[in-house]
Amino acid sequence: MVEIKTPGEIQAMRESGRVVARILAAVRERAEPGLRLAELDEVASAVLAGAGATSPFLGYQPAFAPIPFPAVICASVNDAALHGIPDRRYRLTEGDLLSVDCGAVLDGWAADAAISFTIGPPRPADARLIETTEAALRAGIAAAVPGARVGDISAVIGAAGRAGGYGICTDFGGHGVGRAMHEDPHIPNEGRAGRGRRLTPGLVIAIEPWFLAGGEDRYYIDQDGWTIRSGDGSRAAHAEHTIAVTADGPQVLTLL
Repeated sequence: MVEIKTPGEIQAMRESGRVVARILAAVRERAEPGLRLAELDEVASAVLAGAGATSPFLGYQPAFAPIPFPAVICASVNDAALHGIPDRRYRLTEGDLLSVDCGAVLDGWAADAAISFTIGPPRPADARLIETTEAALRAGIAAAVPGARVGDISAVIGAAGRAGGYGICTDFGGHGVGRAMHEDPHIPNEGRAGRGRRLTPGLVIAIEPWFLAGGEDRYYIDQDGWTIRSGDGSRAAHAEHTIAVTADGPQVLTLL
């Protein structure tokens, strides 16, 4: 069942969203060559603790996962698109493309967002991939207006990704957000306009395009049971915001 939020509840979710935004900003500032991914997770944990918030990622175990997720952020490097586990083995290197996804629960309300960036100056291909992914997110947000349908969001995201020549997978995508991190509806990153659930004021959703640079849609799940990697070994980028559908237009809740 989709939960429609009141203006007061949306404001409460905005506070959760600010925690998420602070985490992403802190992680981005700290990321540098030689740093272990687990150290970025520690940065995120400190922000959560300072805000009195908890992580919806830590201990989360959906049906596909063999183990509960062991961290508070997903840190996905290069050909890893989603759900990368920030361990103590991998150290960042100059030129890495890093996607960081995180969530926060504050006063019972969840929020979720993700960013992608490079360690050091980006390669032209990486800069284009990240910009296209962010542009697709902006287009998806602009389409999230009352009276539109989920398919309208999916269609503009898919159009941006295909125009860039990128691979797109619809198995993992956007979703409703509220008391839980993942609620209905599912929002695929490609689809047909005019299809799917109609958007109504008070609906809060996470919109999250992720594209595969090689142009193929194939992916596989790594041996850790979580990390989603491109099937052709190409790099991936991921961008996400939690937004509220309102009569005044979409409101992004995961901003500072």
